[in-house]
Amino acid sequence: MTIASVKSSADQRMQKSIETLKSDLAKVRTGRAHTGILDHVMVDYYGSPTNISQVANVTLIDARTIGVQPWEKKMLTVIEKAIRESDLGLNPASQGDMIRVPTPPLTEERRKEMVKLVKTEGEDAKIAVRNIRRDANESLKKLLKEKDISEDDERRAQDDIQKLTDKFVAEIDKLLVEKEKEVLTV
Repeated sequence: MTIASVKSSADQRMQKSIETLKSDLAKVRTGRAHTGILDHVMVDYYGSPTNISQVANVTLIDARTIGVQPWEKKMLTVIEKAIRESDLGLNPASQGDMIRVPTPPLTEERRKEMVKLVKTEGEDAKIAVRNIRRDANESLKKLLKEKDISEDDERRAQDDIQKLTDKFVAEIDKLLVEKEKEVLTV
């Protein structure tokens, strides 16, 4: 193991934390409809749990309504039931061979709850990034202990890891500010 491999591993793992945060934030409902809120809703498709997007065409009908058109007619009721039973608070309605999913406007209280959820997600991402920093620093200490690197090299590498951590924490903060603004916009 080298200093470069420790840094590169930390960078990749921190990047994955950012990607995870982005996907988690995409699931947080805002006042507007977007197809991403149905991404984690699973339906029973011939005995196996499957994403809605793999059994139906999910589109936006207008700013507050999502349209779900199953590829198989018999999946209509299964999809409708899965959306209704999800934790999203949505009430789908069948219209012929399509399901209309209106997204109700968020109340002020619900918006504040969403902001708290966004902050919690952000804090979890920051903790993940800091844990990666800790692991990287421990790897550097091990290299120093095995006399593979000098103390100066270890100190410089720790500084680089800290700069990397600061960069990713700043990116997390930026994502959180954007999502909070999106949630609070009426």
